[in-house]
Amino acid sequence: MFNFCSLYSGSSGNCLFIQTSNTKILIDAGESSKKISNALSSINIDPNNIDAILITHEHSDHVKGLGTFSKKYDIPVYANSKTWDAMSEQSSKISDKNIKKFTIEENFEIGDLKIHPFKIPHDAANPCGFNIFYNNQKLSIATDIGHMTASIARKLEDSSFILLESNYDPQILKCSPYPYTLKQRIAGPNGHLPNIDAGKTISYLMNSGLKEVMLGHLSKENNFPELAYQTVVNELISANKDSSKIKISIADRLKASSIVNVG
Repeated sequence: MFNFCSLYSGSSGNCLFIQTSNTKILIDAGESSKKISNALSSINIDPNNIDAILITHEHSDHVKGLGTFSKKYDIPVYANSKTWDAMSEQSSKISDKNIKKFTIEENFEIGDLKIHPFKIPHDAANPCGFNIFYNNQKLSIATDIGHMTASIARKLEDSSFILLESNYDPQILKCSPYPYTLKQRIAGPNGHLPNIDAGKTISYLMNSGLKEVMLGHLSKENNFPELAYQTVVNELISANKDSSKIKISIADRLKASSIVNVG
């Protein structure tokens, strides 16, 4: 068993669940502790059985409920040193024994999962994505990416499944009511990944055997699930890829996705 489920994904909150037969982890805790507990219950997972929480970066839509959830269920939290320093409000609620630090680009293990954190471009203290390995299968998490780089693309190669950001459509962003400075931030090199770049990335990764992708962290104001999906499919077609060879789904903003069996 190597399962993935997106509990929440979007600019309002992010929390992902991964399990094997022996290990259960969350990636990020960007909704309230109660909402995270309810989402886990909706897929028949007891929050008391979560072994660890991994943090990508300190923005509130990724750590909103972290301190309370860790404290309530006595769960270790893994983040890099700069991220810990940048989320003092959350870390003050977490017991010292549950504060765990990792170094980006250095592997570590939680139960029977091997974790490899990799650097991403985003306007946070020291943000990262994750490769997660189990039984010769590789699952990858890559959101909050200002722009796709060759280094990140290499990190995502050979993944059986990826949760990949498809945050916004550039034309919708231009016409949105957001202030100009926020639009610049989103579209900037340390902001978020647009739909077409998600499509280009998926097209590239199909060369290394990618079979399934879930588009995540969609903007409520600057995107639509149907548009993100169709933009990606169009990009695959333009790159002469057979879109029937890959399963593409969309992570819901407000509820748990279906369970993905990796590999």
